[in-house]
Amino acid sequence: VKEVANLSLVSSACDMVSAAYASTKESHPYLRSVCGAAERGVQSVTEATASCVQPVLATLEPHVAAASEYASKGLDKLGEKLPLLHKPVEQIPSDTKELVSCRVAEVKHCVSS
Repeated sequence: VKEVANLSLVSSACDMVSAAYASTKESHPYLRSVCGAAERGVQSVTEATASCVQPVLATLEPHVAAASEYASKGLDKLGEKLPLLHKPVEQIPSDTKELVSCRVAEVKHCVSS
């Protein structure tokens, strides 16, 4: 989970969503109170779940470590095949536009030849 969260694409997307959430919460007083209640509820559930799940996680630790290693290798391979995972969200549209422009230029050149 940490590796996925550290990918530039995921990290920048989370930052954008977080900023939009904070902005919305600040600009709409009614939503602020609803969001605050939801946040407190999620925090309570998370704390209660963490204390219950901890003994089970301790028992499953070797299996979780093996699955984590396997997932990490898969993520590395995916990162090699999809380099956009290492780019921030803001950069993807401009890179896509540039790629399409290059391809269109190549097609125009081929057609004119």
